[in-house]
Amino acid sequence: MWVLKTATAELHYFKDCTSVPGGYAILSHTWTQDPAGEQTFQHVQKITEECKSTGGNPRNRVCEKIRRCCEIAEKDGYAWVWIDSCCINKESSTELSEAINSMFDWYALSEVCYVYLDDVPHGDDPHAKSSKFRTARWHSRGWTLQELLAPAFAVFFSQEWTNIGTKYDLRVPLSKCTRIDVEYLTREWDFRAHPSIARRMSWAARRKTTRVEDEAYCLLGLFDINMPTLYGEGRHAFQRLQAELVKHSTDVTLFAWGGCQTTSDDGREQNT
Repeated sequence: MWVLKTATAELHYFKDCTSVPGGYAILSHTWTQDPAGEQTFQHVQKITEECKSTGGNPRNRVCEKIRRCCEIAEKDGYAWVWIDSCCINKESSTELSEAINSMFDWYALSEVCYVYLDDVPHGDDPHAKSSKFRTARWHSRGWTLQELLAPAFAVFFSQEWTNIGTKYDLRVPLSKCTRIDVEYLTREWDFRAHPSIARRMSWAARRKTTRVEDEAYCLLGLFDINMPTLYGEGRHAFQRLQAELVKHSTDVTLFAWGGCQTTSDDGREQNT
């Protein structure tokens, strides 16, 4: 597991998330509309090497998102932070597959998850029906479903990196825009044991991923499933996920998750 040192934005490797001294913070975000705007593992490594010869601090040269995240984590007392855009060497298929299969646990075992909403302005009221928070792109992405559910503690930030509130503070508007019961968001109910497969699938039904295979891969942690990642297999990835679920569960709603849903008087969704 690669993590950034918050004081310098240098990458360091630890054998697993439990071996990071003092624990770590983690970032959840949506990638910019221009993928080239996100700095990768190779970009950060290159900046570090260049700074070794100049004596500068790499953190001053990384992109604003990485720098601000490192600064906030350091201020909160964390020496390490994990950011998916630059802490996975995607040029290694082995490392990428391992990261995808472990990512749910990395979020779950983090000390804090920072959720950066780049399309929510400072001063927005998340509790207002017309708030930008409720229509943030973050709520519509496939990978952010596990990033919402897995961390015990999460803090949301606006596009200016101002604190909007914690997951607990925002549990009601989060429930309304994700269609996930408050009790699952607050961990009063176990979201990996209590709801049916169909119910969990419904949480992801309206979410999108850039790669078609990620429609399946982003759900591995939600169902506690591990399987090899094979980019290029297309929709077959979801079929493999279903096959794995059949091996591990007798829940027949796996084959009915696309059915109609109604909303009860108290606002909760019911499968019909």
